[in-house]
Amino acid sequence: MREEKILHAVEALKAGQLIIVADDDNREAEGDLIGLSSKVTPEAVNFMTKNARGLLCVPVTKKIAQRLDLHAMTAENSDAFGTAFTISVDHKETTTGISAFDRAKTIKALADPNSEPSDFLRPGHIFPLIAENAGVLKRRGHTEAAVDLARLAHEESAYICEILKEDGKMARTADLKALARKWQLDFITIAELSDYLTHQKKSADVTVQLPTKYGDFKLSLYLDHEGKEQLVLSMGDLKKSKEPPLIRVHSECLTGDVFGSHRCDCGEQLDQAMKQIAEAKIGAILYLRQEGRGIGLRNKLKAYKLQEAGMDTYEANVALGFLPDERHYAQAAWLLKNEGVSKIKLLTNNPEKIAELQQHHIEIVERVPLETTVYQENKHYLKTKQEKFHHMLSLEKGIKS
Repeated sequence: MREEKILHAVEALKAGQLIIVADDDNREAEGDLIGLSSKVTPEAVNFMTKNARGLLCVPVTKKIAQRLDLHAMTAENSDAFGTAFTISVDHKETTTGISAFDRAKTIKALADPNSEPSDFLRPGHIFPLIAENAGVLKRRGHTEAAVDLARLAHEESAYICEILKEDGKMARTADLKALARKWQLDFITIAELSDYLTHQKKSADVTVQLPTKYGDFKLSLYLDHEGKEQLVLSMGDLKKSKEPPLIRVHSECLTGDVFGSHRCDCGEQLDQAMKQIAEAKIGAILYLRQEGRGIGLRNKLKAYKLQEAGMDTYEANVALGFLPDERHYAQAAWLLKNEGVSKIKLLTNNPEKIAELQQHHIEIVERVPLETTVYQENKHYLKTKQEKFHHMLSLEKGIKS
């Protein structure tokens, strides 16, 4: 039923229709009209502005924002939900920019892969919004829902407008369902979309045998719903295991995993996880492509420079304009479900992994600690993980030089 609703809504969008999407009752509890930017028409924009009457915005991927030089509207975003507004724009071939015809032209141009930054006037009457790469699996907002739906339609941009009631108050779920019937539009929720993406089963793109110093593993590569490559390094038949398998959710760390850096404990954790899984003869490492706590290699090295100047890893990420930890683990739940696993023993010290996997209906029957060597170079790093990120670590043992 959930899958049918989402797929029907995506087909409606591909046909140029609008749909209604409601967010969680414990969030904004609002609904938006959503359409694909490439399919926009003046008539659809006029319908939105006349009937929904909220702010007309255009969610885009980070890739589009970077290509079109769409910078954040403000350096300090104090919005309660962190909505990523950019500077407003009009297409250079518009007149006043505000008519339904002008706004449709700007919206369509934002979705055009041939558009360039110089094609837009700033400020203008259309408000682009930058979606998180991981979509609703990381941030459950209409910005991310619109881009996730666009991706399912093989596009990267949508246009949205909040729905108000006739008295000017926000339309809530019951109102939105009534309007969907009145306007004969599909109605879905962000919760349904998130659930669909999490449970969207997909075969591995490629699987190979990988002999290692710890034994013979199987390496499978999956493309997630963002098109990002995610890896599963496994041993044994996970689907047929009578006991919950031993699982390590490991975020990519080039400096630790490849170069053996002592600035962190990642490489040693990866080695230990492979060794323990080999000893158990059943289990897997989910290798998530979210380098540097999700900020990427370049920014990770910038954070290292700030740490060399006296900051800790938490402070450095914040100083660069990021959250202390930008990672998420919904993709791990998705990978586990693709491997036919719902109960696990989890190799981790990180309470966030436990909480998020449980949120995505992965049952953790046991937490298995993953302690590593404390070096002079990473003692402060590990202490920060313990005190600021609340990792379950014991650092009483001596420092190895």
